[in-house]
Amino acid sequence: MKVTARRDGSSLKHTVLVRDHQITADEPIDAGGDDSGPDPQELLAASLASCTAITMEMYAARKGWDIGHVEVGVEYSPAERGCPTKFELVTRLPDDMPEDQVERLRVIAAKCPVHRVLDGEVMFLERLERVRLAA
Repeated sequence: MKVTARRDGSSLKHTVLVRDHQITADEPIDAGGDDSGPDPQELLAASLASCTAITMEMYAARKGWDIGHVEVGVEYSPAERGCPTKFELVTRLPDDMPEDQVERLRVIAAKCPVHRVLDGEVMFLERLERVRLAA
């Protein structure tokens, strides 16, 4: 999996390339950006919300469950002095869903790939390359 972020103009706006897709990332105006897209931390929360929802929906499909509407909300609080990073997830499922399915989906939700990455150990291999930019 490879993702590339490239500066788009002279502001903080970046075009993020993922396979054949483009996402705009930027900072809010009060942080010096143009607010032309979500900021990187919002994209992190979006990754967790969408991964959680998709993981539950894929599991339900494999089980042959018609679970209807699924919504996952994430509130993200970055780490501050003395406090860890906090993700608050709220999953909304139909109120007539059988309790055993609700419980199984709750367990499966915590196994989504993004959740596992955020909950586990992470290693960064970083390298800086200098390149000559075309005029």
